Amino acid sequence: MIELLKNVQLFESLNDELLHHILSIANKQSFSAGTVLFQENDHGSAFYILLKGSVKIYTRSTAGEEKVLSLIQAGESFGELSLLDGRPRSASAQTLESTTLLVIAGKAFNDLLRNQFEITRHIMAELCRRLRDTNQHVYDLTFVDARTRVLKNVILLANRHGSRSGNIITIKVALNFDELAQMAGVTKQALSQVLRDLEDRNILKFGLNEYKLDLARLNG
Repeated sequence: MIELLKNVQLFESLNDELLHHILSIANKQSFSAGTVLFQENDHGSAFYILLKGSVKIYTRSTAGEEKVLSLIQAGESFGELSLLDGRPRSASAQTLESTTLLVIAGKAFNDLLRNQFEITRHIMAELCRRLRDTNQHVYDLTFVDARTRVLKNVILLANRHGSRSGNIITIKVALNFDELAQMAGVTKQALSQVLRDLEDRNILKFGLNEYKLDLARLNG
């Protein structure tokens, strides 16, 4: 478990003693695909560290339409916002595949932040990144056409969740077409048209829960 924690961005600079302390206050839990971990407007009671699998963060409109905000993969964390400001959850979280999490209760999480500045600094940096992403997404929805939004979203997934071998980036994601369209802020039809074009030009190849992006052809 210590080696797993060392792969978590939030804890990468901590020594073994501190990692053992984190394990002592955390509860390891496993969930099947499709499990809702919490819902928008729930009371925030825990912080989550993803060890294995993937989780989507999303909201729903009053009409029931879903909007995927982000994809959380192994080594990332989520659920801190409502613990910091005391307000209800701003979004929902659901597992996309078989998932293993470390769960830290709210009080233990806040005690950890008070005692470990490095973790607090990392949390602040992550919140700033998400705010910048939100600002960029609002700009894209306002000023950028659907094709460009899809391309930007593919590149964003490649940068954050891809593994590179030469000019090929393999992006392993458990998102379906509806969820990819929601992330990009386009219709499913627009997404399909762009992805089909990228496939026809051998820029993007599809596999089971993965995509292979050819950088040489993308830049060509």
